[in-house]
Amino acid sequence: MTRTGTAQETAAAPTTPDPADDELHEEAGGVLEATGMTTLPERQFAATSWLVGAADDRDLARRQWEDQGIALLCCGGILSAVRIPARLVWATAKTDQLEKVDAFLGEWFDGGAVFMELHAQQYYALVPGTAEWHLKNRDFPGVDHLGRDHFLGVPASRLTKPKGRAYWCLPMQSPGDLCYVDEVEKLVPIGRAVLAEGGGR
Repeated sequence: MTRTGTAQETAAAPTTPDPADDELHEEAGGVLEATGMTTLPERQFAATSWLVGAADDRDLARRQWEDQGIALLCCGGILSAVRIPARLVWATAKTDQLEKVDAFLGEWFDGGAVFMELHAQQYYALVPGTAEWHLKNRDFPGVDHLGRDHFLGVPASRLTKPKGRAYWCLPMQSPGDLCYVDEVEKLVPIGRAVLAEGGGR
């Protein structure tokens, strides 16, 4: 899996513009080249364009995101997902304050994409469709790898705040930026151990 990550910040512009610099960034005809910086709407559009590739009906998925904020996508193709009860994630993060949990997930995962279904209190880590899941369901009740023949309600890329039905607590930063499955497999046992010790929330 290739990750491009977020766009790197460019160096601050000098106080006095250098005409030579302008020439480096200008194409023939006076059209400026892209500098490599991307805006939040551009990243969200790119993520949506990639995610919609997992839909049976792409037009329907786009309408669902626009009207309802949730679109039904197919697992087992370009992506699959691991469903993790919130109590396990909160135990690993040592907090149930959602903003702090979101920050923890950003540090835990090397990129990737995770959303939370607020009403059901479930986290979904998106992983490659071909990823092999090694943990046994009987050892981790409530944790499930959603692969082929599963469908998943995925929030619109613009939903990045903990309100409504679901939101992206770790938004996809570039097309195909998915979690490494081994990072998910390490997180789950830690949460179980903390809960077993009575340290869960």
